[in-house]
Amino acid sequence: MIKKAYEREWEKLGVFEVSNKLIDLAQKNKKYSTFLNAGRGNPNWINTLGRRAFARFLEFGMVESERTMQDGDLAGYIEGDKIESRFDQFFSQENRVDSFIREAMEYAEHTLSIDKKECILELSNGIAGNNYPVPSRCLVNVEKVLNAYLEETLYPQTGLAKTTKLFPVEGGTAAIVYIFDSLKHNRLLHEGDQIAINMPIFTPYIQIPRLTNFQLTEINVTSTKESKWEIAKEEMEKLLDPAIKAFFLVNPSNPGAHSLGSESLRQLKKIVDQRKDLIIITDDVYGTFVDRFQSVYGLAPYNTLLVYSFSKLFGCTGWRLGLIAANEHNVCNDLLEKLPEEEKCILDSDYSIVTTKTRQLPILDRICADSRSIGLYHTSGLSTPQQCLMALFSLTHLVCQKQEDMYFKSADAIVARRYHILCEALGIPEDNSPTSAKYYTIIDIYHIAEQKYGKSFRTYLEKNVEQIDFLVRLSKEKGLVLMAGMGFDAPAGTLRISQANLPDEDYRQIGIRILALLEEYYRKYSRS
Repeated sequence: MIKKAYEREWEKLGVFEVSNKLIDLAQKNKKYSTFLNAGRGNPNWINTLGRRAFARFLEFGMVESERTMQDGDLAGYIEGDKIESRFDQFFSQENRVDSFIREAMEYAEHTLSIDKKECILELSNGIAGNNYPVPSRCLVNVEKVLNAYLEETLYPQTGLAKTTKLFPVEGGTAAIVYIFDSLKHNRLLHEGDQIAINMPIFTPYIQIPRLTNFQLTEINVTSTKESKWEIAKEEMEKLLDPAIKAFFLVNPSNPGAHSLGSESLRQLKKIVDQRKDLIIITDDVYGTFVDRFQSVYGLAPYNTLLVYSFSKLFGCTGWRLGLIAANEHNVCNDLLEKLPEEEKCILDSDYSIVTTKTRQLPILDRICADSRSIGLYHTSGLSTPQQCLMALFSLTHLVCQKQEDMYFKSADAIVARRYHILCEALGIPEDNSPTSAKYYTIIDIYHIAEQKYGKSFRTYLEKNVEQIDFLVRLSKEKGLVLMAGMGFDAPAGTLRISQANLPDEDYRQIGIRILALLEEYYRKYSRS
C-alpha cells in the first residue's frame, strides 16, 4: 500500500521520475492483464525507408572500403575516383530502397546543387563512421539537405535555408542544454536574469532555469485550454519588458499539442519589432503534425534559436537525432559585440584555442565549442552516422516534392485516429481546430467528473482527492500510467495522455479505466 506521506515525497519529483514509479505499480496490478503506459511520448511507429537506405549505404561503404585494403575483417578507406559509376552499378536494383537512393542523389544534385561525387563520398564515409565530423559543427552537404527539409516543413517559402546554419546534436534535450550553457558562458544570460517561458511546457524546460548553475528568474507567459493554447495579448505583452532577456516556448506546445495561430504569431512579430534584443528559443519537434505549420523562426529569424528533433515523426528516440538552427544574422551575435570590453577579453581568452578571430566566432560555433568545453572542440560534433541518418530521413520527404508525403499523412492519421477513440470513450468533444497536433491530450478530470456526476462531486474531488492519489490508484488498481498536468504547470486536475505510443484500441481502454476510477470515487462520495 502506498502511504500518503510517500505520495507527498513523490510530488517533489519531476513528472517523468514519478512516471517511472507509477510504471512499477501498474505492472503489478491484478485486475487488468494489460498494462497501459500512455505517459511518455515515444511513438510506436518507425520510418523504415530512411533506415533501409542507411543500411544499404553502409553495405556500399563496406564494399568500397574493401577495394583499397582488405585483411580479414580489416578494410581501408573509401576512394573517390570513379565512385559515381560504382554507385550507379551498386544501386541499380529495381526495388523501393535503391530507387529512393537514386532519386535522393538526383534531388541533391539537381535541386540543391550538391556535387554528386561529394555527396556520395560524404554519406558513404559518414555512415561508415570512419572519421571525426569535419567540419565539427555539421557535415557540408548534410547541412544543405537538413536546411532544405527544415524550410520545407517548418517555415516554407521563406528562403531561410540560404542563411541558416545548423548544429546537429544528440536530440532536442541536448540542444536545450547546450544553448543554456553557452548563453550563460557567453554572458548573454546571467544568474538572476529574467526569462519568459510559455506555460504549460515540457517539464525539464521548467526545471533547467531553476538549477543552481543557472538560477534564472521565470516569468510565466501563460496559455490556456480555453483559448486553444494561444497566447493572449496581455500575456504576450509581458515580453515588452526589457528586463526579460529571453523567451522560451515549445511550438506546437507540450502538453497542449497546439501550434501558435496566426494572431499569436502576429502579436509576437510586433513584440520583436520593438524588442530587437530579445532572444527566442523555440522547440518545434511537433511542427510536422500540424498542417501548414509556421515556426516562430520563419517570422523572426534574427531573434530565434530553433530546436528541432527527428525523434517523434520518424520514430527514432533511441538514435538521439536533433539540431540547433541559427540565422547568420542573429541577435546573439550582435549582443556579443555589445558586451563590455572586460567580458569580451575573458571570452577571447577562452576561445583563442580554437580560432585566431575570436570576436568573429558566431554563436552557433560557440555553442558547438562549448558542448566540448572548448578544449575538445576538435572532437566536437554529432557522430557522422547520426548526421547522415537525419539527412536520409529528410530526403524521404524532400523527394516527394509537390506530391503528398504518404509517410507524413500516415503519422498524422495515427495520432488523429487514437485521439478520436479516446475522446469517444471519455465522452468529451474533439478539438479539430487547424492548430491541433493531436500528439497529446490534456484532459480535465474535474470537468469530466462534473459532466457525469454534477458540480457537487467536482467540488468534493477538488477538496478531498490529491492529484498524485488519483494517478497512484489509476496505476495500482487499473494498470494505467498517465502524467499529471501540474508537472507541466498545467491546471490542477489535468492529466496528459500521449496518442503516440499504444495501439489504437488501447485508447478506448484508457477512457474506460479513467471513468471506472471516477465512478469508484463517486460511490465513496455518495456514501459520505
